[in-house]
Amino acid sequence: MLFINKMARPLSFNKYYKFNYITMSKGTVKFFNDTKGFGFITEEGVEKDHFVHISGLIDEVREGDVVEFDLQEGNKGLNAVNVKVI
Repeated sequence: MLFINKMARPLSFNKYYKFNYITMSKGTVKFFNDTKGFGFITEEGVEKDHFVHISGLIDEVREGDVVEFDLQEGNKGLNAVNVKVI
């Protein structure tokens, strides 16, 4: 009989699948390129830009849209995820 440990994951799993969201934030889409699948959102109140990948979108976004989003730690800083237009 073969036993499989379902908890065993490669070490890289945690690097790419961090689900610990920092906070829900509000901001404005500064730029988004549909063809390349990425853009930037300027966070309200701190005037800081956050990278957003197309996989982090809930709604379709355009430049100037006001959005809510979660911040998630990425390889190069905080990324916007769960982005939805408000």
